[in-house]
Amino acid sequence: MFTFKKPEAEQFFRVFNIQDFTLSPDEKQLVYSTNLTGHYNLWAMDLPNSYPYPLTFNNQSCHALKYEPNGKYILASFDHDGNELTQFYALPSQGGSLEDLRVDEEYRHMAPKYSKDAKRLYYTGSKNNKTYLNTYCYDLETKEETLIVEGESASTYLVDVSEDEKKYLLLKHFANTYTLAYVVSDGETVLLTPETEKQHTVASATFTSASSVYLITDYEDDMGYLAHYDLNTQTFTRITEDQGLQLSDMYYDEKGNQLYLVSSQGVQDTFYSFCLEKKELKEIETPVDIIDKVMIAKSGTVYLLGKTATSPSNIFKREEDSWQALTNNRVPAVANEDMSDPEILTYPSYDGLEIEALFFRAKEEVSNGHVILWPHGGPQASERKSFRSYFQLLVNRGYSIFAPNFRGSSNYGLKYMKMVEGDWGHGPRLDNIQGLEWLIENGFADREKIFLMGGSYGGYMALLLHGRHPEYFKAVIDIFGVSNLFSFIESVPDHWKPVMKQWVGDPIEDKERLTVDSPTTYLDNMTKPMLIIQGANDPRVVKQESDQIVEALKEKGRDIKYLVLDDEGHGFSKKENEIKVFEGILTFLDSNL
Repeated sequence: MFTFKKPEAEQFFRVFNIQDFTLSPDEKQLVYSTNLTGHYNLWAMDLPNSYPYPLTFNNQSCHALKYEPNGKYILASFDHDGNELTQFYALPSQGGSLEDLRVDEEYRHMAPKYSKDAKRLYYTGSKNNKTYLNTYCYDLETKEETLIVEGESASTYLVDVSEDEKKYLLLKHFANTYTLAYVVSDGETVLLTPETEKQHTVASATFTSASSVYLITDYEDDMGYLAHYDLNTQTFTRITEDQGLQLSDMYYDEKGNQLYLVSSQGVQDTFYSFCLEKKELKEIETPVDIIDKVMIAKSGTVYLLGKTATSPSNIFKREEDSWQALTNNRVPAVANEDMSDPEILTYPSYDGLEIEALFFRAKEEVSNGHVILWPHGGPQASERKSFRSYFQLLVNRGYSIFAPNFRGSSNYGLKYMKMVEGDWGHGPRLDNIQGLEWLIENGFADREKIFLMGGSYGGYMALLLHGRHPEYFKAVIDIFGVSNLFSFIESVPDHWKPVMKQWVGDPIEDKERLTVDSPTTYLDNMTKPMLIIQGANDPRVVKQESDQIVEALKEKGRDIKYLVLDDEGHGFSKKENEIKVFEGILTFLDSNL
């Protein structure tokens, strides 16, 4: 009998991810961005065959991917090493060299949309308006770019173009909890939700005709629902009434005269079809817990990209009432029963607010008795039943992981999501601490065996918890975290700056609170071993955020390990970097057991 060794850390990271996908108009070629070689490139499959072949070799993350409507070429959007300055390129369907479509390395190009005859390309860009953004039309025959809508007062994004190209559907992003939809036509701008002083959001919107717009909104509600706006009568009508739904995304099936809807409530998604003629909502079972993208082919066939907590991103095709897996990404050499499917926990916080959390429990035979507190990023996001290689690796190595969706998290309603605005460091911080106390009281954790790790806002929270509650933690890991709210407010991308006052605070008006909530205020308390990780090209949380706290703590003689990734931004686009970071994290944790 052979005795096989436990899976190496690298096996958990030799998991292929899919960022985005598109389909040729005839449904014969599936194109997707994946890191099969360790770097993201475009690959394709000639359906129904499932053997992939490469199309690009530029080793960069893809931020948008779609076929030209007549199938002549593929449009792909790439940035460079995580800098998020996305550019549009054209690529032949058989692959080869990328041709510049809309490229200016100083500006971003986003949300591409073709005219029906594929002669014009519409998009949002930061050219001449880095703060509020503009909508442009590029004539693919004359090579002329025309300004269509100039953004003002808020970051303005193109959502849809009517078939006759006379109307433009836009979203204005005043804050993550305050996003309004407008239709612009002949110089006139029409707000699609009724005028109100009460903030609300529009999450998704689409034309179904030149005079008909469907949208997902929480206007006069706490949860997202489907609504309709008639441009002829200028009438807003609520369509769905189910109070249990939290609709978040919408996809229009022109052939079937229906919408496909995603409800993102709590830690997982639910999928629905909605017949526009009969006004019937029908739930559709899917093989995934999290839906990343849905694409409706001209034939009406549904393609879906999604994942679960124990299986990475895969693409599926719906045939009749069943789903066919077109890709088969999984963790190599690790049986599914050896993966951790999280438990859903709920606990009361310090003020009685109910908090939902995921608990990834290490199996008894491998458990080292330690729990890692993972405050998620965002903060207006949430930890969900989504595959994370490093979660599965750490659980396999004996660490349990506690991931609370503290106040301010998304998918629990507008009111809940607003709770973090202007309060980055009080309520959410105490929600995390109360969660630890609940774990200890209920036998999930030992008070002397707790680690702390987070990324982005979670990295900020890791630093703040370390500074204000060091007695809870044996060691702390900060990944791309904010260390000082004042410098963070000043250094974010230009199109983020209009939302900062509501989201985080005003440096002058809120000076006292921002000081109290900045981790750098508590350097004297940060005495536990630390590992800090930073992407050099990060445009969201710039390198100076990590530099300044590392330098300050080193001056105090603290035990700090600092890892800077020179070719990454706000995340990991290269597999060797991901492996390097999380092997380092595992070593750091093991050394502090």
